[in-house]
Amino acid sequence: MSVRLAGKLASAPCHRTIDLFSLETLPVLETADIYPFLDEHHRDLADDLNGFVERKIHPLPSPPDDDAGRRQALEILEILGRESLVGYAVPQAYGGLAGAPDLRACCLVREGLAAASPLADDIYALQCLGSMPITLEGTEEQRHRYLPEVVAGRSMAAFAMTEPGAGSDVAAMTTRAQRSEDGWILSGSKHLISNAGLADFYTVFAVTDPAAGHRGISCFLVDAESPGLEFVKAQILSSPHPLGEIAFEECIVPEDALLGAQGDGFKLGMATLDRLRVTVAAAACGMARRALDEALTHARRRRQFGKPLSEFQLIQQKLARMAVDLSAARLLTYRAAWLADRATGRVTQESAMAKLYATEAAQRVVDDAVQILGGAGVLIDSPVDRLYRSVRALRIYEGTSEVQHLVIARGLLKA
Repeated sequence: MSVRLAGKLASAPCHRTIDLFSLETLPVLETADIYPFLDEHHRDLADDLNGFVERKIHPLPSPPDDDAGRRQALEILEILGRESLVGYAVPQAYGGLAGAPDLRACCLVREGLAAASPLADDIYALQCLGSMPITLEGTEEQRHRYLPEVVAGRSMAAFAMTEPGAGSDVAAMTTRAQRSEDGWILSGSKHLISNAGLADFYTVFAVTDPAAGHRGISCFLVDAESPGLEFVKAQILSSPHPLGEIAFEECIVPEDALLGAQGDGFKLGMATLDRLRVTVAAAACGMARRALDEALTHARRRRQFGKPLSEFQLIQQKLARMAVDLSAARLLTYRAAWLADRATGRVTQESAMAKLYATEAAQRVVDDAVQILGGAGVLIDSPVDRLYRSVRALRIYEGTSEVQHLVIARGLLKA
């Protein structure tokens, strides 16, 4: 671990709050309903994940504030590194696991983590997201320098694309990169950047040719200690998540910081998001699975008007709808991941369908769970309340639901 990370971890630990309505054990990561899309090693992974998540992730407290969330993020980074789980996104030659990149494995990991801790899922996802451009287009030197450290949990990654005026419209970004005698000079700012202030390096997208539109965007690897890179402030979400704003004040990076070819940044960014978007759907499935199990447990235990809630038909209707939504979401998710692992071309359409349906369905499932739990579902110590605060962001990041509708429709019209 770097000295910088060790110093941050030395801060006071998070204090665990009592989960008044939590399940005694987590719901099991089932594979029977997605069996056709998995290989034997995926089913073994699911079994291993059930034990790992129950032992190492489920006991983690819910961070009460952003500072505690940032400390726990670094703790989670170490836990994931010891298990080499990010290795499913990184080729074996650069510290990853055999057969990687393996999107179905990544989906299983995210589903398992999200059911226990949305923050743990976030940290895993960002390690994959920040390092995927290096896997796709990095030089041998870049891959050997960054990827093994990411897999081992010794280096935290960040993906810096979004700006105040450039969200879905990536081509509207204003951060600039100009050549200098020693390399490149970056100027501008990024906001809503996950791991901002914690990351050891940032995958940064900046304009190198303003006249070329999205073809004038390039990608750079910027170490956190680079002169001119500043962590401006934390941006606080309702659910614990290390988010913030960074600025580049004539930030100097060397010539070899360029990732891929000049002008290929937009293409690289979209390829990264296209590949990992299906894992967002998997995280949504994990949150929905936890919400459904919490609702089932509560409906069986809670008595009203002389009988359990589970005997009321309107409650049964909600539970049935939740189960159907979850099953459909998982099938779309693992179909897309299966195709991505086997296809030579892009699976944009299938990933967009999975991301759209799973995230929207998870929102419905979690909302129904809150309704079934009633007042207990909106108490801050309730896992369902934490899921309610966490699930909403999935419909926005890595392509909003509205953008996914456009992607799917354009694919249909083009076909």
